[in-house]
This record gives sequence, structure tokens and C-alpha cells, in this order.
Amino acid sequence: MALKREPEKHPNHERWLVSYGDLLTLLLAVFVVLYAMSLADKKKVEEVAESLRESFGYSKASLGAKPVVIESGNISIVPSIKPQSLPVQQRQAQGKQRAYAMEKDFGTIKASLDAYLTKSGNRGKVSIDITRRGLVVSLKEAGFFDSGSARIKAGSEELFSVIAQSLSHYANPYRIEGHTDNVPIHTGQFRSNWELSTMRATNVLQKLVDSYGFDPAAMSAAGYGEYRSVADNGAAEGRAKNRRVDIVMLSSGGEAGEPGNGSSR
Repeated sequence: MALKREPEKHPNHERWLVSYGDLLTLLLAVFVVLYAMSLADKKKVEEVAESLRESFGYSKASLGAKPVVIESGNISIVPSIKPQSLPVQQRQAQGKQRAYAMEKDFGTIKASLDAYLTKSGNRGKVSIDITRRGLVVSLKEAGFFDSGSARIKAGSEELFSVIAQSLSHYANPYRIEGHTDNVPIHTGQFRSNWELSTMRATNVLQKLVDSYGFDPAAMSAAGYGEYRSVADNGAAEGRAKNRRVDIVMLSSGGEAGEPGNGSSR
């Protein structure tokens, strides 16, 4: 008896679905792992950020607070140049950090001050020269003193401050020298131009030391009265130029000729 043949099986064309399903399962597992890692990293980042905020004095509460609104009228891009009296220790510390201005530096200082004087319209109140002694900044009477007075005018405070701060960065010795014209003076306060010129120089020196931290040991004051004129006293314009207080930043050569350095002028 003949055996009955089984019908031939059709080939299975869907076996790839098994491998495809395994692949999807593996991809899902990978994405789950990556997602879990990202959550951990985010938590660590937040912990680090919170630690930094606390180090700098911030908190979540302060970050969420309403911002402070500053009126535009109170904002100034130019810093205040009003003088501030500094403690003695702070002035001494600043003095140790100053550099000695050499002759080549005088031109830079002069150019900077000249530019300010021109821009601010104060060219007629101050003149600046470089001489063999050093840098000479001349404060003219009309800009800084009332006639016959040794007190520095309140209206000259801003200009004086700019000049003082420009010079205060340097450790050079300074000579403050008062000058007058040849018109005699005899008041209850000053018996002569000697006294007026000396007091003006002393007041300028005192202000530089007290308000701007200049080293007192590097400062000296002198009054020459009418005897070191720079212009003819026979004309009003010349007399106005002679009434001045010179702030002299001494160079190394100029310093050598000053009293106390063992050499004469």
C-alpha cells in the first residue's frame, strides 16, 4: 500500500519579523537607559547651580523676585569725581602702589589734561607745561581763588578733582608754589603778597593730601609773591597770568635740585 504524501509546506517569509522585534526591543531599552541618565545629569547640574548660587549669595527666592526698576534720570555713565577723604592706612597703601612718572610720561599726562580742558571749556583756567623741572600745572587765580583770598572756590571743585586724580597715580615729589602780581596787598588777613601766595600754596597742598591721598612726605609748599612772574605786570593780562598756583610734578633731574637732596639749583 502506498504512503500518502504530505503536501509540501510553503516557505515562511515572515521570519524577519522576529529579528525586527528583537531590534526594536533593544532600541527601546537603549532609549530608556539614556533617558534615565539624562535625568540624573539634570539633577546633578541643578545641584551644582544651586551650590554656586548659594556661594554668591543668591537663592531661588531672590531670583524669582521682581526686578528693581531704576529711573533713567538717575543713571550716569560718567563716574562721580567728587573727592572722598580716605583713611590714613588706605592712603598709605595706595601710595605704595604708585609708579614714578618718567619724563616720557609727562607728555601723556599733559595731553590727557589738555583734552579735558578743551572739552570742558576750562582752557582759560589752567595751563600745563613741561620744563626741565618736570610737569607744571598752573591753577590760575580766576579759576580757583577770589581776589585777595587764599580759600579754594567751591565752584572749582570738579576741575580741581580731575587734575588731582590725574596726578595722584604717580609717586613723584611735588612742589606747590604760589605766585601773585605786583599789586600790593595789605588786609587784616594778609600783610603782603608773600603771605597770600604762601597760604594759597599751602591750601592746595593740604587739599591734595587730605582729599586725594598724596604722600605728605613727598610734598612741599612755597610762596614767591610777585618775584617769579611769567608775564609783564604792566598789563592787566600779564598780571592775571602771574596770579597762579603751580603744581610741579618733579622729574628725576628736577628733584635733584630741590632742598633736602644735597644739591643746589
